[in-house]
Amino acid sequence: MTNKELLYIEDALGHENFMKSCCKDTANMLKDVSLSTYISQLEEKHNEIFNKFLNLL
Repeated sequence: MTNKELLYIEDALGHENFMKSCCKDTANMLKDVSLSTYISQLEEKHNEIFNKFLNLL
């Protein structure tokens, strides 16, 4: 794997980690249960994507 590809994966991991934390924080702040559940599902999706990028290494 080239240095440029590694930098791309590192950047993507950072973005996915940021999205996971944003989703988690938002889901905890929401009072609407259905919306909170949806945001929690988005957090899980970003966690899956994060793990896929991590497995490339």
